[in-house]
Amino acid sequence: MEVKLVVRTLELIELFAQVRRPLPLTELAQGLGAPMSSCLALVRTLAARGYLYEVRRRGGYYPTAKLHALGAQIMAGDPWLEQARPQLVALRDAADETVMLAKIQDGDVLYLDVVEATQPVRYTARPGARRPLHTSAVAKAILARLPPAEREAALASADYTRYTDRTLVTREALRAEVERAAERGWGENVGESVADLTGLAVALDLGGEWYALCMAGPTPRMRERREEHLGRLTAAAQAIRQGRG
Repeated sequence: MEVKLVVRTLELIELFAQVRRPLPLTELAQGLGAPMSSCLALVRTLAARGYLYEVRRRGGYYPTAKLHALGAQIMAGDPWLEQARPQLVALRDAADETVMLAKIQDGDVLYLDVVEATQPVRYTARPGARRPLHTSAVAKAILARLPPAEREAALASADYTRYTDRTLVTREALRAEVERAAERGWGENVGESVADLTGLAVALDLGGEWYALCMAGPTPRMRERREEHLGRLTAAAQAIRQGRG
């Protein structure tokens, strides 16, 4: 169950990240779909705590550097990202495709860190983004490692919404793909979530929890270098497991 005030606060932060300019109260209220009175109370609270400032009288509000500073401090204490980040960057540099660290949480795939390619691509991913279980190479790679009961529970929870003509829309179809991933040791998504996009994923056990490294890019590019990409993903996963960030 979501807490309305928390959701509104997070939406305010996300709104600033989207527009990247000072916003007056009227635009903030419109962007949040909130009453002016509620928006004013939220802005005043955040300003009093040092998270927002008024750029000039009636010139709008903008976040201070406090958010960035706290975010950096929080990330420095993450148990896995500091260890995994150098490998993600090395993978991106070697392949010039987008690379992610992800896990399954609350029935979705959650991206924990993303290093984007410099090559053109129509797909973007951001840390904190969630993706449907049944369209993800990450999910296939991780589900292939789970005990049968946990795997079946996850398969039962997927919504099987169709996104492309290649989307797996039944539990049986996804189960078959997971079994294939278990046999070959890696998961794949070829145009199942976004047309002409392919994802490759390798699972890794960190502290008794399953995560996955994933590489994604246009299908022709990914197909041409698939074996090379899988070799690099596997080696990076091994390095992270062994603490060689």
